[in-house]
Amino acid sequence: MKIVSFSLEQGDQYYGKIDGQRFLIGARVPYDGKKGLMNLKGTAAQRYDRAIYRPTYGFWADFIHPTATAEGGLYHALNTYDDAHFTFTFLQYAAHVPDGDFVMYLRELLQLPLALEYFPDLVLAGGRICKVTSNGSVALESSISTDGLVSYLNPSVKEVEDTEVIQAAKFVYWAQNDPLNREAQIKVGVDLFKKKMLSYANRYGLDGASDAICLLVCDIRHQGRAKTPAIISALQSSKPLEALLKIGEPKYHSRLVVLRSEINRLTAEGILGVRKYSKTKADFVP
Repeated sequence: MKIVSFSLEQGDQYYGKIDGQRFLIGARVPYDGKKGLMNLKGTAAQRYDRAIYRPTYGFWADFIHPTATAEGGLYHALNTYDDAHFTFTFLQYAAHVPDGDFVMYLRELLQLPLALEYFPDLVLAGGRICKVTSNGSVALESSISTDGLVSYLNPSVKEVEDTEVIQAAKFVYWAQNDPLNREAQIKVGVDLFKKKMLSYANRYGLDGASDAICLLVCDIRHQGRAKTPAIISALQSSKPLEALLKIGEPKYHSRLVVLRSEINRLTAEGILGVRKYSKTKADFVP
């Protein structure tokens, strides 16, 4: 079992130690009257690299790249200070969404060889994440709620609690030290984008739409910066790509700058701009 020790240093930096290795868990930050942890610091080796996963996932490894970059791209990216209570991974999976990306990710983790080392009190039962108690296992999530899981990870956003620091430490260290953890992140991300893309193709009439247009629709919905009316309006404009890149201004200007830059980069590489989405194949085709 992984034993976590931690210390608060420099006033707001939490450092952990597991297996004798010292690492940054995250900084204590305030946000809109709340408090939590944030970790967006890391090396290039700790950041999503599409080239590594292209042999397995093909074009989808590139398709998720701009969104990953906009989210920070770190496998151990952490945020526990907002209403999601616990957000993690290179695509910032959020624990408050029933059957959402974080839940899917944790289900994958609990099937890995090291699961018992990190979370000996968690199991999968009936496809649900459950906590082992003296009276048997108790489901922490369902199709309508993740309240139990959220409480397990981060009891409140009023203050940074020891539970929150310890759970965050295990997620950060595991992602940094186990390639299977990182592969689980990518698998969930690609599977989710594939599923969502088919849904968006039906909802927004994207059958035959360009890859870049589809990428931006997926990113908007992934971040949640706009709803359907704004997306449809942009798609119906004379320059839909530019219109989609303006959704979220000025609040999310920095993110949109990153997206534009990465889309331009992938276009220059000949990766974007040469495929269209096919509903029949549920994939992008030349």
